[in-house]
Amino acid sequence: DASIKAGYAEALALTDGRLDALFNNGAYGTPGMAEDLPTEALRANFETNFFGWHTLTCLAIKTMREQGAGRIIQNSSILGFVALPARAAYNSTKFAIEGMSDTMRLELHGSGIHISLIEPGPVTSKIRVNSIPHYEKWIKPQIETSVWKDRYREKLEPRLYKGGNDTFELGPESVLKRLIHACESPRPKPRYYVTTPTYAMGFLKRILSSRAMDWVLRKAS
Repeated sequence: DASIKAGYAEALALTDGRLDALFNNGAYGTPGMAEDLPTEALRANFETNFFGWHTLTCLAIKTMREQGAGRIIQNSSILGFVALPARAAYNSTKFAIEGMSDTMRLELHGSGIHISLIEPGPVTSKIRVNSIPHYEKWIKPQIETSVWKDRYREKLEPRLYKGGNDTFELGPESVLKRLIHACESPRPKPRYYVTTPTYAMGFLKRILSSRAMDWVLRKAS
């Protein structure tokens, strides 16, 4: 909290006290099955992916209320509205961001402050590489005793360490396009989909039952 507040104060000093837009994007993943995920690891993930965002967002809202205007854009994920196995920590933090953002959007109606969610699917970044130290700290030491040992060895670790592009992966400019619209449009959207998988899963989630959606997601993973 101290570093967030100090950084925010420094930003306001550079802009003579005005803040037109806040883009929350900092996040990391801790790959692993939910039952293998230590609560301490989940708590640490929430500190970065959710609590830090909330602290900074509340600071920004105070400034934007005084101005009578502002834009807050949250970089969520396709994993903020659909879940996939081995992503329990990331799923949970992104679902939390979605809930907080939806609540704030209702509460800030009429204030001149707009809140938008960007929900990318696979976008080129270092998130997979950056998740390796967290996997090796929290999950890898216990996989030999896990019922998921074979899945870790055969599916998760090859994907984690060998990398490679995902199907339908887009570059970061695809997110930038939505970010600019959310910052500049007179009527920013509550949600911005990015990548084909996000559009597809958003559509399927609206028309399928939970059981049918679970079947699709199991096949996708």
